[in-house]
Amino acid sequence: MRVVHFITRLIIGGAQENTLLTVEDQQRIHGDEVTLITGPGLGPEGSLEDRARRGGIDIRIIPELRRSIHPLRDWKSFRRLLELLKEIKPEVVHTHSTKGGIVGRAAAARLGIPAVHTVHGASFHRGQPWLGYHIAVAAEKWAHARCQKVISVCDAMTDQYVAAGLGPREKYVTIYSGMEVEPFLNPPRPREEVRAQFGFEPGDVVIGKVARLFELKGHEYVIRAAPEVIRQNPSVRFLFVGDGIFRERFESEIAQAGFSDRFVFTGLVPPDRIPELIAAMDIVVHTSLREGLARVLPQGLIAGKPVVSYDIDGAREVAIPGETGYLLPPESVDELAAALCELAGDADLRQRLGNTGRERFTDQFRHETMTRRIREVYSEIIAE
Repeated sequence: MRVVHFITRLIIGGAQENTLLTVEDQQRIHGDEVTLITGPGLGPEGSLEDRARRGGIDIRIIPELRRSIHPLRDWKSFRRLLELLKEIKPEVVHTHSTKGGIVGRAAAARLGIPAVHTVHGASFHRGQPWLGYHIAVAAEKWAHARCQKVISVCDAMTDQYVAAGLGPREKYVTIYSGMEVEPFLNPPRPREEVRAQFGFEPGDVVIGKVARLFELKGHEYVIRAAPEVIRQNPSVRFLFVGDGIFRERFESEIAQAGFSDRFVFTGLVPPDRIPELIAAMDIVVHTSLREGLARVLPQGLIAGKPVVSYDIDGAREVAIPGETGYLLPPESVDELAAALCELAGDADLRQRLGNTGRERFTDQFRHETMTRRIREVYSEIIAE
Protein backbone atom coordinates (compact mmCIF):
# COMPACT_ATOMS: atom_id res chain seq x y z
CA MET A 1 0.00 0.00 0.00
CA ARG A 2 1.38 3.45 -0.92
CA VAL A 3 0.39 6.13 1.61
CA VAL A 4 1.21 9.78 2.26
CA HIS A 5 0.79 11.23 5.75
CA PHE A 6 0.54 15.02 5.90
CA ILE A 7 0.85 17.01 9.14
CA THR A 8 1.58 20.69 9.77
CA ARG A 9 4.54 20.20 12.13
CA LEU A 10 6.42 17.20 13.49
CA ILE A 11 7.02 18.68 16.93
CA ILE A 12 7.08 16.67 20.15
CA GLY A 13 3.37 16.30 20.81
CA GLY A 14 0.57 13.76 20.98
CA ALA A 15 -0.75 14.12 17.44
CA GLN A 16 2.76 14.00 16.04
CA GLU A 17 3.77 10.91 18.03
CA ASN A 18 0.55 9.22 16.92
CA THR A 19 1.35 10.01 13.29
CA LEU A 20 4.97 8.89 13.46
CA LEU A 21 4.08 5.60 15.18
CA THR A 22 1.54 4.90 12.44
CA VAL A 23 4.12 5.61 9.75
CA GLU A 24 6.74 3.43 11.47
CA ASP A 25 4.31 0.54 11.92
CA GLN A 26 3.11 0.71 8.32
CA GLN A 27 6.65 0.55 7.03
CA ARG A 28 8.11 -1.93 9.54
CA ILE A 29 5.23 -4.31 10.21
CA HIS A 30 3.11 -4.09 7.08
CA GLY A 31 5.70 -3.29 4.40
CA ASP A 32 3.84 -0.24 3.08
CA GLU A 33 5.48 2.50 1.02
CA VAL A 34 4.99 5.52 3.27
CA THR A 35 5.98 9.16 2.85
CA LEU A 36 5.63 11.71 5.65
CA ILE A 37 5.21 15.33 4.50
CA THR A 38 5.38 18.12 7.05
CA GLY A 39 6.49 21.68 7.73
CA PRO A 40 9.69 22.72 9.53
CA GLY A 41 9.86 22.01 13.27
CA LEU A 42 10.12 25.61 14.46
CA GLY A 43 9.55 26.74 18.06
CA PRO A 44 10.50 25.50 21.56
CA GLU A 45 8.51 22.26 21.43
CA GLY A 46 11.29 20.13 19.94
CA SER A 47 11.09 17.95 16.83
CA LEU A 48 10.59 14.30 15.87
CA GLU A 49 12.23 14.75 12.47
CA ASP A 50 15.52 13.13 13.51
CA ARG A 51 13.71 10.08 14.87
CA ALA A 52 11.82 9.74 11.58
CA ARG A 53 15.03 9.93 9.55
CA ARG A 54 16.85 7.46 11.82
CA GLY A 55 13.99 5.05 11.24
CA GLY A 56 14.44 5.27 7.48
CA ILE A 57 11.19 7.17 6.93
CA ASP A 58 10.86 9.06 3.65
CA ILE A 59 10.22 12.52 5.13
CA ARG A 60 9.69 15.62 2.98
CA ILE A 61 9.73 19.16 4.41
CA ILE A 62 7.66 21.98 2.90
CA PRO A 63 9.45 25.12 4.18
CA GLU A 64 6.41 27.41 3.79
CA LEU A 65 4.09 25.19 5.86
CA ARG A 66 3.49 26.77 9.28
CA ARG A 67 0.87 26.56 12.01
CA SER A 68 -0.28 30.17 11.71
CA ILE A 69 -2.50 31.35 8.87
CA HIS A 70 -0.58 33.15 6.12
CA PRO A 71 -2.36 33.23 2.73
CA LEU A 72 0.77 33.43 0.58
CA ARG A 73 2.71 30.73 2.46
CA ASP A 74 -0.39 28.54 2.64
CA TRP A 75 -0.90 28.82 -1.15
CA LYS A 76 2.74 27.90 -1.75
CA SER A 77 2.39 24.95 0.64
CA PHE A 78 -0.67 23.77 -1.29
CA ARG A 79 1.12 24.02 -4.64
CA ARG A 80 4.18 22.19 -3.33
CA LEU A 81 2.02 19.45 -1.83
CA LEU A 82 0.30 18.98 -5.19
CA GLU A 83 3.71 18.53 -6.81
CA LEU A 84 4.78 15.94 -4.24
CA LEU A 85 1.53 13.98 -4.53
CA LYS A 86 1.87 13.87 -8.32
CA GLU A 87 5.41 12.55 -7.87
CA ILE A 88 4.60 9.94 -5.19
CA LYS A 89 1.21 8.82 -6.56
CA PRO A 90 -0.21 7.51 -3.25
CA GLU A 91 -3.28 5.32 -3.01
CA VAL A 92 -4.36 7.19 0.14
CA VAL A 93 -3.58 10.57 1.69
CA HIS A 94 -3.90 10.62 5.48
CA THR A 95 -4.02 14.14 6.98
CA HIS A 96 -3.47 15.29 10.55
CA SER A 97 -3.87 18.58 12.49
CA THR A 98 -6.04 21.57 11.52
CA LYS A 99 -3.89 23.27 8.89
CA GLY A 100 -2.56 19.98 7.53
CA GLY A 101 -6.07 18.60 7.40
CA ILE A 102 -7.46 21.44 5.33
CA VAL A 103 -4.53 21.87 2.95
CA GLY A 104 -4.00 18.12 2.61
CA ARG A 105 -7.60 17.21 1.91
CA ALA A 106 -7.87 20.02 -0.62
CA ALA A 107 -4.81 18.72 -2.50
CA ALA A 108 -6.00 15.10 -2.39
CA ALA A 109 -9.43 16.09 -3.71
CA ARG A 110 -7.85 18.17 -6.49
CA LEU A 111 -5.98 15.07 -7.68
CA GLY A 112 -8.79 12.58 -7.06
CA ILE A 113 -6.89 10.66 -4.36
CA PRO A 114 -8.91 9.06 -1.51
CA ALA A 115 -8.27 10.86 1.78
CA VAL A 116 -8.59 10.06 5.48
CA HIS A 117 -8.36 12.70 8.20
CA THR A 118 -7.64 12.12 11.89
CA VAL A 119 -9.22 14.47 14.42
CA HIS A 120 -6.66 14.60 17.24
CA GLY A 121 -8.43 17.56 18.83
CA ALA A 122 -11.21 19.88 17.73
CA SER A 123 -10.16 23.03 15.86
CA PHE A 124 -13.16 24.81 17.43
CA HIS A 125 -13.69 24.89 21.19
CA ARG A 126 -15.43 26.45 24.16
CA GLY A 127 -14.33 29.97 24.93
CA GLN A 128 -13.23 30.64 21.36
CA PRO A 129 -14.27 34.05 19.91
CA TRP A 130 -17.54 33.81 17.96
CA LEU A 131 -15.99 34.67 14.60
CA GLY A 132 -13.04 32.32 15.04
CA TYR A 133 -15.34 29.49 16.08
CA HIS A 134 -17.58 29.80 13.03
CA ILE A 135 -14.67 30.20 10.63
CA ALA A 136 -13.14 27.02 12.04
CA VAL A 137 -16.41 25.11 11.71
CA ALA A 138 -16.90 26.34 8.13
CA ALA A 139 -13.35 25.39 7.16
CA GLU A 140 -13.74 21.91 8.68
CA LYS A 141 -17.09 21.41 6.93
CA TRP A 142 -15.49 22.34 3.60
CA ALA A 143 -12.57 19.97 4.19
CA HIS A 144 -14.72 17.11 5.51
CA ALA A 145 -16.58 17.06 2.21
CA ARG A 146 -13.23 16.34 0.53
CA CYS A 147 -12.32 13.13 2.34
CA GLN A 148 -13.82 9.66 2.48
CA LYS A 149 -13.42 8.88 6.19
CA VAL A 150 -12.70 10.72 9.45
CA ILE A 151 -10.87 8.98 12.30
CA SER A 152 -11.55 10.31 15.81
CA VAL A 153 -9.15 9.56 18.64
CA CYS A 154 -12.12 9.29 20.99
CA ASP A 155 -15.91 9.10 20.79
CA ALA A 156 -16.19 12.63 22.18
CA MET A 157 -14.55 14.07 19.06
CA THR A 158 -17.11 12.37 16.84
CA ASP A 159 -19.93 13.68 19.02
CA GLN A 160 -18.63 17.26 18.79
CA TYR A 161 -18.10 17.18 15.05
CA VAL A 162 -21.46 15.58 14.28
CA ALA A 163 -23.20 18.09 16.59
CA ALA A 164 -21.51 20.91 14.66
CA GLY A 165 -22.97 19.57 11.41
CA LEU A 166 -19.70 18.17 10.08
CA GLY A 167 -20.96 15.17 8.19
CA PRO A 168 -23.02 12.09 9.12
CA ARG A 169 -21.95 9.89 12.04
CA GLU A 170 -21.32 6.92 9.73
CA LYS A 171 -18.44 8.86 8.15
CA TYR A 172 -16.54 8.65 11.46
CA VAL A 173 -14.69 5.83 13.17
CA THR A 174 -13.04 5.94 16.60
CA ILE A 175 -9.48 4.61 16.76
CA TYR A 176 -7.73 5.39 20.03
CA SER A 177 -4.32 7.00 19.73
CA GLY A 178 -1.79 4.20 20.11
CA MET A 179 1.53 4.28 21.92
CA GLU A 180 4.46 2.11 22.95
CA VAL A 181 3.02 0.60 26.11
CA GLU A 182 5.95 -1.58 27.20
CA PRO A 183 8.10 1.28 28.60
CA PHE A 184 5.14 2.33 30.77
CA LEU A 185 4.72 -1.23 32.04
CA ASN A 186 8.47 -1.65 32.60
CA PRO A 187 10.27 1.74 32.81
CA PRO A 188 13.87 1.78 31.55
CA ARG A 189 15.25 3.29 34.79
CA PRO A 190 14.42 2.53 38.44
CA ARG A 191 11.78 4.82 39.94
CA GLU A 192 13.98 5.68 42.94
CA GLU A 193 16.85 6.72 40.68
CA VAL A 194 14.67 9.10 38.65
CA ARG A 195 13.08 10.60 41.76
CA ALA A 196 16.47 11.17 43.37
CA GLN A 197 17.60 13.02 40.24
CA PHE A 198 14.98 15.69 40.98
CA GLY A 199 15.58 15.79 44.71
CA PHE A 200 12.46 13.88 45.74
CA GLU A 201 12.59 12.02 49.04
CA PRO A 202 11.27 8.43 49.38
CA GLY A 203 8.26 9.66 51.36
CA ASP A 204 7.30 12.45 48.95
CA VAL A 205 4.02 12.20 47.05
CA VAL A 206 4.77 13.47 43.55
CA ILE A 207 1.93 15.00 41.53
CA GLY A 208 3.00 15.19 37.88
CA LYS A 209 1.71 16.99 34.81
CA VAL A 210 3.01 16.33 31.29
CA ALA A 211 2.19 19.10 28.81
CA ARG A 212 3.64 22.04 26.95
CA LEU A 213 3.80 25.19 29.08
CA PHE A 214 1.32 26.90 26.83
CA GLU A 215 -2.19 28.35 26.75
CA LEU A 216 -5.15 26.05 27.40
CA LYS A 217 -2.93 23.41 29.00
CA GLY A 218 -4.13 24.37 32.48
CA HIS A 219 -0.97 24.54 34.56
CA GLU A 220 -2.31 27.66 36.28
CA TYR A 221 -5.13 25.67 37.93
CA VAL A 222 -2.66 23.21 39.42
CA ILE A 223 -0.61 26.13 40.73
CA ARG A 224 -3.71 27.70 42.31
CA ALA A 225 -4.72 24.41 43.92
CA ALA A 226 -1.23 23.76 45.27
CA PRO A 227 -1.39 25.79 48.54
CA GLU A 228 -4.35 23.79 49.88
CA VAL A 229 -2.87 20.48 48.73
CA ILE A 230 0.45 21.29 50.42
CA ARG A 231 -1.31 22.49 53.59
CA GLN A 232 -3.13 19.18 53.98
CA ASN A 233 -0.26 17.02 52.68
CA PRO A 234 3.16 18.56 53.49
CA SER A 235 4.96 15.73 51.68
CA VAL A 236 3.51 16.70 48.27
CA ARG A 237 5.81 17.83 45.46
CA PHE A 238 4.85 18.86 41.92
CA LEU A 239 6.64 17.82 38.73
CA PHE A 240 5.93 19.76 35.49
CA VAL A 241 7.26 17.88 32.46
CA GLY A 242 7.63 19.96 29.31
CA ASP A 243 8.62 23.43 28.19
CA GLY A 244 7.04 26.39 26.48
CA ILE A 245 6.57 30.13 26.40
CA PHE A 246 4.75 30.29 29.77
CA ARG A 247 7.54 28.79 31.85
CA GLU A 248 8.92 32.10 33.16
CA ARG A 249 5.42 33.27 34.09
CA PHE A 250 4.61 30.09 35.99
CA GLU A 251 7.94 30.08 37.82
CA SER A 252 7.35 33.69 38.86
CA GLU A 253 3.86 32.96 40.19
CA ILE A 254 5.13 29.97 42.15
CA ALA A 255 8.00 32.00 43.62
CA GLN A 256 5.64 34.81 44.69
CA ALA A 257 3.49 32.23 46.48
CA GLY A 258 6.57 30.90 48.27
CA PHE A 259 6.43 27.39 46.83
CA SER A 260 9.48 27.27 44.56
CA ASP A 261 10.89 24.38 46.60
CA ARG A 262 7.72 22.37 45.93
CA PHE A 263 7.78 22.56 42.13
CA VAL A 264 10.25 21.00 39.70
CA PHE A 265 10.32 21.91 35.99
CA THR A 266 12.08 19.38 33.78
CA GLY A 267 12.16 21.53 30.65
CA LEU A 268 11.90 19.88 27.26
CA VAL A 269 12.55 16.13 27.42
CA PRO A 270 12.65 13.54 24.61
CA PRO A 271 9.57 11.31 24.33
CA ASP A 272 11.49 8.21 25.39
CA ARG A 273 11.96 9.72 28.86
CA ILE A 274 8.24 10.16 29.51
CA PRO A 275 7.72 6.58 30.80
CA GLU A 276 10.40 6.89 33.48
CA LEU A 277 9.11 10.32 34.50
CA ILE A 278 5.54 9.07 34.87
CA ALA A 279 6.88 6.08 36.81
CA ALA A 280 8.47 8.58 39.22
CA MET A 281 5.06 10.17 39.89
CA ASP A 282 2.38 9.04 42.32
CA ILE A 283 -0.52 10.94 40.72
CA VAL A 284 -0.97 12.18 37.14
CA VAL A 285 -2.96 15.39 36.76
CA HIS A 286 -4.11 16.86 33.46
CA THR A 287 -6.01 20.14 33.52
CA SER A 288 -6.06 21.02 29.83
CA LEU A 289 -9.10 22.90 28.55
CA ARG A 290 -8.95 21.50 25.01
CA GLU A 291 -7.65 18.08 24.01
CA GLY A 292 -8.97 15.23 21.91
CA LEU A 293 -7.82 12.58 24.35
CA ALA A 294 -4.61 13.54 26.10
CA ARG A 295 -2.10 10.72 25.68
CA VAL A 296 -0.78 11.26 29.19
CA LEU A 297 -4.05 9.95 30.65
CA PRO A 298 -3.80 6.41 29.25
CA GLN A 299 -0.02 6.59 29.68
CA GLY A 300 -0.46 7.31 33.37
CA LEU A 301 -3.00 4.53 33.76
CA ILE A 302 -0.87 1.99 31.90
CA ALA A 303 1.96 2.98 34.26
CA GLY A 304 -0.38 2.16 37.17
CA LYS A 305 -1.01 5.74 38.31
CA PRO A 306 -4.40 7.28 39.16
CA VAL A 307 -5.37 10.22 36.96
CA VAL A 308 -7.11 13.50 37.73
CA SER A 309 -8.54 15.31 34.72
CA TYR A 310 -10.96 18.03 33.77
CA ASP A 311 -14.05 16.69 32.05
CA ILE A 312 -13.20 17.83 28.52
CA ASP A 313 -13.40 16.03 25.20
CA GLY A 314 -12.42 12.35 25.53
CA ALA A 315 -11.09 12.43 29.11
CA ARG A 316 -14.19 10.67 30.48
CA GLU A 317 -13.44 7.66 28.29
CA VAL A 318 -10.40 6.82 30.46
CA ALA A 319 -10.65 8.94 33.64
CA ILE A 320 -13.54 7.02 35.19
CA PRO A 321 -14.63 8.23 38.65
CA GLY A 322 -14.32 5.56 41.29
CA GLU A 323 -12.47 3.22 38.91
CA THR A 324 -9.38 4.90 37.45
CA GLY A 325 -9.38 8.46 38.79
CA TYR A 326 -11.26 11.73 39.08
CA LEU A 327 -13.20 13.76 36.49
CA LEU A 328 -13.68 17.40 37.44
CA PRO A 329 -15.42 20.52 36.07
CA PRO A 330 -13.10 22.48 33.72
CA GLU A 331 -11.27 25.41 35.36
CA SER A 332 -12.26 24.24 38.86
CA VAL A 333 -9.70 24.81 41.60
CA ASP A 334 -11.44 23.77 44.83
CA GLU A 335 -12.56 20.44 43.33
CA LEU A 336 -9.06 19.90 41.94
CA ALA A 337 -7.46 20.57 45.31
CA ALA A 338 -9.92 18.21 47.03
CA ALA A 339 -9.22 15.37 44.58
CA LEU A 340 -5.45 15.77 44.86
CA CYS A 341 -5.66 15.94 48.66
CA GLU A 342 -7.69 12.74 48.83
CA LEU A 343 -5.28 10.86 46.57
CA ALA A 344 -2.17 12.27 48.22
CA GLY A 345 -3.39 11.05 51.60
CA ASP A 346 -4.41 7.53 50.57
CA ALA A 347 -1.76 5.24 49.10
CA ASP A 348 -4.16 2.28 48.91
CA LEU A 349 -6.63 4.31 46.84
CA ARG A 350 -3.85 5.38 44.48
CA GLN A 351 -2.81 1.78 43.98
CA ARG A 352 -6.35 0.50 43.41
CA LEU A 353 -7.24 3.14 40.81
CA GLY A 354 -3.90 2.77 39.04
CA ASN A 355 -4.11 -1.02 38.88
CA THR A 356 -7.62 -0.88 37.41
CA GLY A 357 -6.46 1.55 34.73
CA ARG A 358 -3.51 -0.64 33.80
CA GLU A 359 -5.67 -3.74 33.45
CA ARG A 360 -8.34 -1.94 31.46
CA PHE A 361 -6.39 0.13 28.96
CA THR A 362 -3.02 -1.48 28.19
CA ASP A 363 -4.10 -3.51 25.16
CA GLN A 364 -6.56 -0.88 23.94
CA PHE A 365 -3.79 1.70 23.50
CA ARG A 366 -1.08 -0.43 21.86
CA HIS A 367 0.12 1.33 18.71
CA GLU A 368 0.02 -1.92 16.76
CA THR A 369 -3.74 -2.08 17.40
CA MET A 370 -4.15 1.49 16.19
CA THR A 371 -2.18 0.94 12.98
CA ARG A 372 -3.98 -2.28 12.11
CA ARG A 373 -7.35 -0.54 12.41
CA ILE A 374 -6.17 2.48 10.40
CA ARG A 375 -5.06 0.20 7.56
CA GLU A 376 -8.50 -1.41 7.62
CA VAL A 377 -9.96 2.05 6.99
CA TYR A 378 -7.56 2.56 4.07
CA SER A 379 -8.56 -0.78 2.53
CA GLU A 380 -12.23 0.12 2.89
CA ILE A 381 -12.01 3.45 1.08
CA ILE A 382 -9.68 2.08 -1.62
CA ALA A 383 -12.18 -0.71 -2.30
CA GLU A 384 -14.99 1.81 -2.53
